[in-house]
Amino acid sequence: MSTSSVSNNSGPVVSVASDSSAGAAGGSVINVSSLVSQLVAATQAPQQALIANQTQEVTTQISALGTLKSALSTFQSSLTALDTPSAFQLQAATSSDPTAFSAAAGPGAPSGTYSVSISQLAQAQQLLSGPLDSSTPPGAGTLSLTLGSTSFKVTVAATDTLTNIAAAINSAAGNPGISATVLQGADGAHLLLSSALTGATDTISASETDGGTALAGLTYDTGNTANYTQEAAAQDAAFSISGVNFTSSTNTVTSAMSGVTLNLMSTTDATTPASFTVSTDTSTLESNISDFVTAYNALQSSFASLGSFDATSGTAGPMMGSAVLTGIQNQVQRALYSIVDTGSPTYNTLASIGITTQRDGSLSLNSATLSAALGTNFSAVSKLFSSTSGVATSLNAQITTALGANGSLTSAGKTLTDRENALTDKSNQLSAQMDALTASLTKQYAALNTLLSSLQSTSAYLTQAFASLPKVQSQQSS
Repeated sequence: MSTSSVSNNSGPVVSVASDSSAGAAGGSVINVSSLVSQLVAATQAPQQALIANQTQEVTTQISALGTLKSALSTFQSSLTALDTPSAFQLQAATSSDPTAFSAAAGPGAPSGTYSVSISQLAQAQQLLSGPLDSSTPPGAGTLSLTLGSTSFKVTVAATDTLTNIAAAINSAAGNPGISATVLQGADGAHLLLSSALTGATDTISASETDGGTALAGLTYDTGNTANYTQEAAAQDAAFSISGVNFTSSTNTVTSAMSGVTLNLMSTTDATTPASFTVSTDTSTLESNISDFVTAYNALQSSFASLGSFDATSGTAGPMMGSAVLTGIQNQVQRALYSIVDTGSPTYNTLASIGITTQRDGSLSLNSATLSAALGTNFSAVSKLFSSTSGVATSLNAQITTALGANGSLTSAGKTLTDRENALTDKSNQLSAQMDALTASLTKQYAALNTLLSSLQSTSAYLTQAFASLPKVQSQQSS
């Protein structure tokens, strides 16, 4: 048997048999499926590899752009504590007698020192009943309880004991803050009613509203005090600030002085008032500025990673040479190194208040220099960050624009997404083309296969025909 081969660059893809028995059998001469598969693969592979490489590159760039956006957003969050004048209007309050009261200051609190005298604390009312039989139910009825201006009702069954009644009061719907407790004393059980609300107007009363008398021993009001002893009276706090008298239904006072909250804890000596001082909270501001430096260094680290090039390994960052990355870096650095009109020739740059740039591009903060700047010219430091052209204000505006709907990062992201979609379409088109090529080649080689099979059959027939002819012998004369 002899064979002939059809080959491509990858080697033989089909062998055509010339054996007469194969032809006689009428079998396939070419393995059409294998041949077509190899030809299509050889055509598709380089194109698909190119698309795959381009897709991977775009995917990497999209991921890198997402990393940059996240880094910018994180850094921008640190600017909210510095980019408005109100961010620098931080006040702190300190009490001269923390056992008597604490003080806290917010925006608008006036700086200064103020005397405080506390003559009375706000407290909640507490009532203790006389001795009762805790095991014998008093009888059925309806008890109406009131705290301040809010009332609620408790229905008492004929079998309810004092403990049951206390539990019903505590779980009653609409109870504004009356808690009931049964105390078992040597003389019998006592019902203790306690208010959760302080203030002179939040008093407790209890009445029987069903017309019966079974619960009469549990009632109480200003005209009916025989059943209970007042263990604590409902009263307002009474105090003065710099000689001005105030009252408060609670011991947390927020309305006496704008921006100041006092928490009253004990009375003071009438002849020796305490005091509190309100001043600028430079400690929090220093912390906010330190957080800004830390946040920028994290952003700078992202810049360096995205745009880096390792000469040793020959590895480049995913955004090396990117105009988007370079543009953002330049904008940020211009803001950092800008000279701001603060009204002070001394404190008008970040470097002048102790924030300097290191060799690797990160920032370093000299806390002593910053503290001195805040103490010397607080207004200039505030304007350096928060004025219209201030560092934090400018950075916030730049990042907002870059991340906005028409910003450079958003536009870059759209471009990359469009490229990714185009590559997906290209891959789908290539697959469709290969399907069409497969069908075409299969049809062609199937027809060729039929022809070769027919030729083999004819060859076998002729071979057999010639073999059956009589042999012609020639005789030579001797």
